[in-house]
Amino acid sequence: MDSSNQEISKEVFPYLRVYKDGTIDRIAGTQVVPPGLDSETNVISKDITIIPQTGVTARLYRPNFTTKTAQNHKLPLVVYFHGGAFCISSAFDPLYHTSLNKLVADSNVVALSVNYRLAPEHPLPLAYHDSCDVLQWVLSHVVEHSESHESWLKDYVDFRRVFLAGDSAGANIVHYTAIKFHAMDTGPSPIKDFKVTGLIMVNPYFWGKEPIGVEITDKVRKNMVDNWWGFVCSSNKGNDDPLINPFVEEAPGIEGIGCNKVLVTVTENDILRERGKLYHKNLVNSGWKGIAEFYETEGEDHDFHIFNPTCDKAKSLIKRLSDFINEH
Repeated sequence: MDSSNQEISKEVFPYLRVYKDGTIDRIAGTQVVPPGLDSETNVISKDITIIPQTGVTARLYRPNFTTKTAQNHKLPLVVYFHGGAFCISSAFDPLYHTSLNKLVADSNVVALSVNYRLAPEHPLPLAYHDSCDVLQWVLSHVVEHSESHESWLKDYVDFRRVFLAGDSAGANIVHYTAIKFHAMDTGPSPIKDFKVTGLIMVNPYFWGKEPIGVEITDKVRKNMVDNWWGFVCSSNKGNDDPLINPFVEEAPGIEGIGCNKVLVTVTENDILRERGKLYHKNLVNSGWKGIAEFYETEGEDHDFHIFNPTCDKAKSLIKRLSDFINEH
């Protein structure tokens, strides 16, 4: 797109620009890579359409073994939601593709990386709706028998070991998807043979009107995050909208996540670090009956493992996620 002669109406640094004619120029998160067999990890992937009516798609990953092998030992399913402040990136981003290949190989799981719709073309809460629709689609493989269902899920997945995972905005989606699903699962007709066992929340993107921790002194980065949320959500509640601040009065109770265990990870230099720590602390004190685990990487910033997946600290983080998935 030639934007040299267009006037900018909104700058959402460092992600995108909106011009006065309505054109959106995404600066980051636009690259895509095809699925297939990854020679380094021996993980195979393919792209699928989940909700044709809304165009919601996903990339599906599994270890490259035979169906016969899988039938003797079905694997956990990780439903993954990518980051990008709700407005950039995709399940097909080469950075996320590399990260998911490594997670699947290290954890020995099947992963479904969700390509939810992005703001501002699809304003919030549509990303949350898409993510809940995807979980319902996964659930349909248990409660229904249809030839249109995805064979990799039917052949390789143990639906009693489902994990919801995500980084940044994706971790935020994990929280609200878990609460909505738990409310449905505890209704008059509980769901059999399907269980969301745990949640993985990497550098979760939560925020609030009143600054805490480093947010008080780091005014530049605080203003940047304020700008992100104001762009993707037009709510008059601003940074205390319950979608971004899970601890305001009108937000659903955090104990409603309903799973057995949660892992929250943060990084020392991340402006969002205090929000992740607060989430873990409040979860522990909420009356929720599960196990809340916490992991911090020193000397790194937000989503460093996505941008530098071969460094030793990124490998350590992926191993921590793998251990969490496979611990009993």
